[in-house]
Amino acid sequence: MTESRPMSSLIIGTPAWLDDVVDWRASYATDDDRMRLAIELARQNVARGTGGPFGAAIFERESGALVSVGMNSVVRLHNSTLHAEMLAIMLAEQRIGSYTLHGSAIEHELVSSCDPCAMCLGGILWSGVRRIVTGADRADASALDFDEGPVFPESYAYLESRGLTITRGVRRAEAVAVLELYRRQGGVIYNA
Repeated sequence: MTESRPMSSLIIGTPAWLDDVVDWRASYATDDDRMRLAIELARQNVARGTGGPFGAAIFERESGALVSVGMNSVVRLHNSTLHAEMLAIMLAEQRIGSYTLHGSAIEHELVSSCDPCAMCLGGILWSGVRRIVTGADRADASALDFDEGPVFPESYAYLESRGLTITRGVRRAEAVAVLELYRRQGGVIYNA
């Protein structure tokens, strides 16, 4: 039974292992470097039992400086919106003190271990990132029975028409291996 009084706060935190995995001072110069981090976040999330097989990070596009990271936290924090991309966006906006990652001289990009679902594509559009880089694709996630929602080729065309650059399939085999690890470990398919 639900408590009768409304909740007055929401706490969203990252797993305790995060600082053991992430080098916050490093410069991630290439798409490969950036994707390695997103995939490692996903892998650690699965291996340590703290969430689903998805990781994401936001970087300053030119310098490669890491702004924020996200890992799927849906089950751990009992919140269907806490996909890796959404958490990375929330933490990046908090870190820079703005509701948008667009509007300054610094452009930001989001790197995700898998193609974003419908919710995350919407969040990415509103976040102000200027570029998206992905690893595994929608079919890879769907093979585990994750429902990615209404995402169509036109969805990506629309984002591109709004000025976002999209690069897909970076280190795809490694990203798919994390999805398979999750399947082998009997991970929860929380949106089926």
